Amino acid sequence: MTDGYPVQFDVDYPDRPLNRLTTFFRAFTIIPIAIVLGVVSGAETWRWDDAGGATDTTSTVVVGAGGILIAGPLLMILFRQKYPRWWFDWNLELSRFLARVAVYLGLMNDEYPSTDDKQTVHLDIDYPNVEKDLGRGMPLIKWLLAIPHWIILAVLYFVAFFAVIGAWFAILFTGRYPRSIFDFVVGVHRWGLRVEGYAVLMVTDEYPPFSLDP
Repeated sequence: MTDGYPVQFDVDYPDRPLNRLTTFFRAFTIIPIAIVLGVVSGAETWRWDDAGGATDTTSTVVVGAGGILIAGPLLMILFRQKYPRWWFDWNLELSRFLARVAVYLGLMNDEYPSTDDKQTVHLDIDYPNVEKDLGRGMPLIKWLLAIPHWIILAVLYFVAFFAVIGAWFAILFTGRYPRSIFDFVVGVHRWGLRVEGYAVLMVTDEYPPFSLDP
């Protein structure tokens, strides 16, 4: 990856035969790690009624972590001009985990996604100097400014879905992921992550480029 935008993403091309069996059953092999991802990327609330006692009560158990931190950093940037480092690190590591699962689901790697090792997926985000690099009021309007990107990304992800289906057939018949499709799918993920870094993670005020390139 080259220096440039504060959000950098790339995936090592698998220049080798991929596992055809796990590729064929990818929609099923991803289920266990998808469950783990669901637990750490969003809270789940379980409720039940206890009607057997003297009084009717409702018990609640919350399972899981809070997912990507958005409201907290927004308020800290807005009122304190701070982005706590451990909040940034949490968002970065969770984004890396999400990316590894997405890469596995997209057939770009047949190595099962790790919860901590980078593997073939490289996502780096510059920690912001909030007072110097981030405007206080920008988090309130970035989602609006990013609308053109959201529209284009909706189309790109739609095309990428069918591109991955084409790669699925190619892997089953040849064992290889077509390089042109691979670069396109990686580029779509790169574009999406840059927009996420700008409008969701709020790590930069630099407007994302309309580009699939590194």
